[in-house]
Amino acid sequence: MSYRSLPFRPHNCRFDAREDGSWLITPGYPVPTLWPSIPHLALDRANRIPEAPLIARRELLTDGTRGEWQRHSYADILGKARRVAQALLNMAFEPGQSIMVLSGASANHLIVNLAAQMARIPYVPVSVNYTLAGGTFARLHHCATICRPKLIYADDWEPFLPALRALKGSGDPILVTDDPAPAGETRALASLIDTQPNDAVDASIAAITPETHAKTIFTSGSTGKPKGVIQTQLMLTGVVAQHDAMYLHEDRSLGGRAYLSWMPWSHVGGNNTLMADVLNDGACLYIDDGRPVPGLFDESIRNLREIAPSEFNSTPSFYSELVSAMEGDHDLRDRFFSKLNYLSFGAAGLSEDVFRRLQALSIAATGERIPVIAKYGTSETQGTFATPWPIEATGPIGLPFAGNVVKLAPVGDSFEIRVKGMTVSPGYMNDPDATAAAFDEEGFYRTGDAARFADPDHPELGVLFDGRLSENFKLQSGTWVDVGNVRLALLDAMEPLLQDAVIVGEGMADVRALGWLRISDAKALAGADLSTADLAAHPQIIQHFRDALRRHNAKAGGQSRQVSAIRILTTPPAGGEIADKGYINQREVLRRRAEDVAALYSDNAIRQA
Repeated sequence: MSYRSLPFRPHNCRFDAREDGSWLITPGYPVPTLWPSIPHLALDRANRIPEAPLIARRELLTDGTRGEWQRHSYADILGKARRVAQALLNMAFEPGQSIMVLSGASANHLIVNLAAQMARIPYVPVSVNYTLAGGTFARLHHCATICRPKLIYADDWEPFLPALRALKGSGDPILVTDDPAPAGETRALASLIDTQPNDAVDASIAAITPETHAKTIFTSGSTGKPKGVIQTQLMLTGVVAQHDAMYLHEDRSLGGRAYLSWMPWSHVGGNNTLMADVLNDGACLYIDDGRPVPGLFDESIRNLREIAPSEFNSTPSFYSELVSAMEGDHDLRDRFFSKLNYLSFGAAGLSEDVFRRLQALSIAATGERIPVIAKYGTSETQGTFATPWPIEATGPIGLPFAGNVVKLAPVGDSFEIRVKGMTVSPGYMNDPDATAAAFDEEGFYRTGDAARFADPDHPELGVLFDGRLSENFKLQSGTWVDVGNVRLALLDAMEPLLQDAVIVGEGMADVRALGWLRISDAKALAGADLSTADLAAHPQIIQHFRDALRRHNAKAGGQSRQVSAIRILTTPPAGGEIADKGYINQREVLRRRAEDVAALYSDNAIRQA
């Protein structure tokens, strides 16, 4: 069965094997001329297509639901960003101070983002999980201590007022919301937009250099407290150049294209989608207020019924929900694939089950398989790898993007991914020790992630992701467990019932797992619309897992690859257990669910038949 054509150039990478056992991979894509800065790119688009829509979001209604799309043009967003930039310049920020944003994607958030870059003030979008967590706001205070906000913005004062109040004592920042909070606790964003810009804005934009600190994004904290990753203008414009180097643009006319995304702006999605795709193409970003979690995914489905994307990037958790929805709704399926050139995913491994179901849906809708590509990157490196060809099975992450050199440094029977180049961060904000530890003696950033060649005799076939080194652990016997590969193999064995899993067993005699059900498929197997707890206890569900464990363990190999038991979790991942990008924070789940881990090693777990 044929694929739709994939609009990528040949990679032409160079592979150098070194005497110390490491490899250097240098991409062959020529790097196009970089934009001087993201504000330069955005202003160019506003001058060329002023009336084209740049960003859209459904109107928030008084009952909390979303109404019709509200679109904002390039001229409108960039005009307001210049005005806010002037207001920021008038505030005379000191070196080291920043602008923190607590809320998610919106038109006004984009205005603040671009205004901060125009004024050369670091823009810091933090995870909404931190800002709505309540309690002591410990992680939010931690972030504020690092980035020293002089101004803090949130779109809606009411849900964010507790967080704003909590941060008020951190240097007495200016608090800004779309509408002013009662008693004058916040200023209205309109008061900044009312500022008349002068030559100072143009002078500030002209003074931007590649090294200008554009933004700070915080790591997920999966290996400790979140660290503030410095993002320079070179990194941001480098991401745009990487896409232009790799992608074949048959039609470079601006305007007319649509992107739909739920991905948070507090991570690299705010660079890759918003800048490299939307601004670069002169396209419109439709903000999806849905999420791949129960109760919120219906909003994503509603949006996909109206917005037919030409490219779609999301997380495996999203595709897992999407295939179930499309299998029961052929109109949705046909609409989704109607203009689609390819799908891409990152952040975590896509299961073989979901991959096969996506292809079956594409064939049913179009008569062709849809190209699916994998991407890999980190907060510190942005885009690092992509598969420049359609993958035939999950696991490959391909070859490096333009502008970076990848070192594969030997670690046991695998390699650590290390990166040097134009999209690599210079380090962590106000943390020189962590910065020094993050780079090796040749200046390559150590990702802490492992990879191996798909075929050691043919490195041009690319590399496979081989897990996060920090997640791997030893059993009681001293045998290492490769968590990433065990997890993917388990998900495949449990198809289609297991949504995600956490691998357990450090210091124990065997490997076990905690997991979450894929609710729609579990209900289909049970033949009833049951609660999650009832599904987890249903005899057919339990028997499915027992049989699947037996089949998995029969072919898994040694002790470190077998899974002795699984316990189904009946409450969804929440807070720090799930990163903004949708992947599970293994360390946080184990910390929060100690009782489930204890039950997993008692009789309260499902064992193989």
